[in-house]
Amino acid sequence: MFITDEGRDDLLSRGYSRRQMMRAAMLVGGGAAALAFNPEIARAAAGGDTIRISLNECWAGPMAPGLKASAEISAKCNRYTPDDIHARLVKTISTVENMPEDHISTWPGSNEALARSVLVFCSPAKGLVTADPSYETPVTAAKFLGAPIKGVPLTEDYRHDVKAMLAANPDAGLYYVCSPNNPTGTLTPMADIEWLVANKPAGAIVVVDEAYIHWTPDFPNNTANHLVRAGKDVLIMRTFSKVFGMAGMRMGFAMGRPDLINKLRAHDGGQMSYQIPVPAAACAAASLTETGLIGQRRKELVQVRAMTEDFLAKRGLRVIGPSHANMLMVDWKTKTAKEMQAAFKAQNVEIAGGRWAIWPTVSRITVGSRKEMEGFMAACNKVLTA
Repeated sequence: MFITDEGRDDLLSRGYSRRQMMRAAMLVGGGAAALAFNPEIARAAAGGDTIRISLNECWAGPMAPGLKASAEISAKCNRYTPDDIHARLVKTISTVENMPEDHISTWPGSNEALARSVLVFCSPAKGLVTADPSYETPVTAAKFLGAPIKGVPLTEDYRHDVKAMLAANPDAGLYYVCSPNNPTGTLTPMADIEWLVANKPAGAIVVVDEAYIHWTPDFPNNTANHLVRAGKDVLIMRTFSKVFGMAGMRMGFAMGRPDLINKLRAHDGGQMSYQIPVPAAACAAASLTETGLIGQRRKELVQVRAMTEDFLAKRGLRVIGPSHANMLMVDWKTKTAKEMQAAFKAQNVEIAGGRWAIWPTVSRITVGSRKEMEGFMAACNKVLTA
């Protein structure tokens, strides 16, 4: 992969040094460098008998209609674009999201688009503002590129503190809002996001990461789509890695005004945006319309999450929340997250630990299947009584 002449000129005009441009080329090029911007893949472990509840993966694989479509089109993969599948996927997204097709850009997951948004809208002079704790990809990309970073603690009820975010850097290039937030699963009210969009500095962008939005009970009536349709300075990031069970297939998309979408694509001429594996595109297109199956998975999650929360409460453990996604943040109080991660690993249970320095005694637990969470509870009883 390479940076286009247009992309190089853009970076130079925004104050990127030659050294920073080398790093930008690594970011745009993907490959080994891209691994650093995807904390879930970077921390993925081998399978086997381990209960894997550390990466916010769905407990179930791709939906049956998606698997069927993927298998059928695989037989035609002697062609680069059989059945015009990439265009069909964009058309399906357009219909489901009520969004014009030129407002949509497909990506291999959402991490690459998140990292690219930092490259495009941040610079040595224009920083990133994010919640702390929140998803790490934008911060990792900003550090890699040398852009200023401000991390703002969540409010007492674990929303993004949008007024404090604006005050932290009134001249930032990008304000990142992950809702539901990773790692807390908590929602930031749409009114707060709308306030930030209305009051941010001219030329700045608000990136709304909706990776977990399908898990929420009010979906699809609680998305930021209306802000994009209204022409606001907003980019929405989505992924098929969560409710759709397609984490290993690397499929996602961004939505925004055509000029913002074109900026995301400009530095590589749109190559990464179009390099979506055909079977993944077919699986995504067939799954996106399965509202019944989405609802079934949401219902199962709510039941198993409630069971897990009840268990943790009876053990006297504090759960940060309320979570509206497939994760729970558990405060062990007297043990660090890294210590608890090691203790659970000895019980063949993989949980996230030590990723959020602001909360050193808090671990993120992915809500898996009922069987997986029963295994977690059994392991937790052993760990707590050891």
